[in-house]
Amino acid sequence: MTAAGALSTALETSVLAVPGAHCAGCMSKIERGLAALPQVTAARVNLTSRMVTVVHDPVLDEGQIVTELAKIGFESRRRPRDVAKPFSAVKPLLGPLAVAGFAGMNVMLLSVSVWSGAEGSTRDLFHWISAAIALPAVAYAGQPFFRSAWGALKRGTTNMDVPISIGVIIACCLSIYEVFTHGRHAWFDGALMLLTFLLAGRVLDAMMRDRARAGVDALLGQAAQGALVLGKGGALEWIAAEALEPGMVMRVAAGERLAADGAIVTGASRFDQSLLTGETRAIARGLGEQVLAGTLNLDAPVDVAVSHAGQDTTLAEIARLMEASSQNRSRYVRIADRASRLYAPAVHALAALSVAGWLVAGASVYEALVIGVAVLIITCPCALGLAVPVAQVVASGSLLRAGIMVKDGSAIERLAGVDRALLDKTGTLTLGRPVPDMAALDALPADAAAVALALASNSRHPLSRALAGELMHRGVIPADLDGVIELPGTGMRALWQGRRVELRRPERSSSMGVALAIDSEPARLIPFADRLRDNACEALQDLTRLGIPASIISGDNADAVAQVARETGLTGQAAASPADKQEAIARLQGAGRKVLMVGDGLNDGPALAAADASIAPGSASDVGMQAADFVFVQDSLASVPRAIRASRRTMAVVKQNFVLAIGYNVLAVPLAVAGYVTPLVAALCMSLSSLIVVANSLRLVRAAR
Repeated sequence: MTAAGALSTALETSVLAVPGAHCAGCMSKIERGLAALPQVTAARVNLTSRMVTVVHDPVLDEGQIVTELAKIGFESRRRPRDVAKPFSAVKPLLGPLAVAGFAGMNVMLLSVSVWSGAEGSTRDLFHWISAAIALPAVAYAGQPFFRSAWGALKRGTTNMDVPISIGVIIACCLSIYEVFTHGRHAWFDGALMLLTFLLAGRVLDAMMRDRARAGVDALLGQAAQGALVLGKGGALEWIAAEALEPGMVMRVAAGERLAADGAIVTGASRFDQSLLTGETRAIARGLGEQVLAGTLNLDAPVDVAVSHAGQDTTLAEIARLMEASSQNRSRYVRIADRASRLYAPAVHALAALSVAGWLVAGASVYEALVIGVAVLIITCPCALGLAVPVAQVVASGSLLRAGIMVKDGSAIERLAGVDRALLDKTGTLTLGRPVPDMAALDALPADAAAVALALASNSRHPLSRALAGELMHRGVIPADLDGVIELPGTGMRALWQGRRVELRRPERSSSMGVALAIDSEPARLIPFADRLRDNACEALQDLTRLGIPASIISGDNADAVAQVARETGLTGQAAASPADKQEAIARLQGAGRKVLMVGDGLNDGPALAAADASIAPGSASDVGMQAADFVFVQDSLASVPRAIRASRRTMAVVKQNFVLAIGYNVLAVPLAVAGYVTPLVAALCMSLSSLIVVANSLRLVRAAR
């Protein structure tokens, strides 16, 4: 049995893909259905990745869980070997939405003539044309609702799609009856408008969900796809990453990323671990020392004995932490979850009582059914369904124009409620671009500056390039050097006027920098610093005014963190691993705080996913940008408080939308039950309520200003 892991010797965890889970009602039904099994300890659905995680007794295998999910009404499948294969819900809905919208517009045009007073054969002709357009369109565009409703009904349950499907089908049947009996009214346009607005709401919601799913794939992409493995007799063979096994020996060239965790058995080099730890300096590793998948070998080839491969690497573990933390935490999802349990039976009961009441009052079966359909349509939760996603989309557009991209719409709600902030250092509070100390450069004699530029210009090391750029900006002319060579893990060496010169790593300095040595003269230390982002201190003060205290949590060394802490006035935690960052967030959340994480590196991925809301700069790693809810592209940190203010404005509008949508039902439903509303008027009212919600949301077009 494929298991994601064991919680104890007695329990196992299985993860299954459930592509059909699309709403809070689905989530609730799956979790309650599986939790009812005596062998299941817990079940948790992740709507973003469409996965269900089941903690269960080993006697219950995955095949049985798949069978139980089928009984509940959901097709499922075993999760692939990689950590996540997301299922996009947008593409399957685009075709039905386009068909429903196009057909609805054409039928509405035909209906205008009927409303204008067309009689006799002209009216019949328009009804026949409308039927010819509408019936195939309804049959196709309604499939997402019809399939879901039928799956629930044949298992003796109900869901929110059942009353929608019943209303659409009966409206079409009554319209066909009107066509054949030369009646005055047909409601094909109402059925199509209903489907159009419902599908639009689902597409908007699915678009926001899809933006939040690519983080794990981007994370796993940091590891090499395979490695050259030493075989018998020294032969080399390329083996894919998923086929690597402990005990194999990989040959990793300079400039290559590792495909698995392991220990060095031959050679020594420096490794860039910034994506995993946030450490800005390359880390030297020699014989017997551990190196990790996804890190970059900088200087020299090494042979690495594999200790952990595939899903056992540190990189894959970070991916699992991200996946486990990515569940949608929206309060409105929980509200919808509770409402979904009551909506379908309440609407069915109301429509049935309306039909029965009018039959008792002496109405014909046809008249009673028309009123019942009007009740089903007018109670359609289109406005409620659009209340959140439309506001999110409009606010997202406003933030995008301000240089802030929203990755997950539900995060707008979560960001609006944060009351505590944790910020990474390198690349977040700072720009992640080290610059040489200006005072040290000012103190360099002209000849020494010329030698430093000549040496630095021959290296591609980030510090050398930064040094060369600053010296060229100062107008320094490079010296003429002979025999320039680069020493892996050490620096640059050459001859200048017969004297040996070097630009190398400082021998006994804990700070970031380079040392310039000219023959027997004492080496000159040139420290480097990673300068703060523009307006960093002002942005942190702005967070304080918003009631959000902040602190630093970084994987960098203590000296570097202390320096930035002094400049910003924040407290800081150094040398924090991904698990440490998650633990810090969990402690704050356990104390009742709503945590905002601002970070940029691969090592920040789990923390970005675990926090209540997360923001990454545009200079972040692919993993950081994918895991974060928001990404800002400017160098200024002012985007963080700006996003919070826009989110708070958005949630105020969302609450207004809910009041408008509920108020519509309070006014419209009694009129429908009383028989004052036809199915067409019901569809128009439903559409009008949706348009009011959309118009109110459009006020957020300037939310980020």
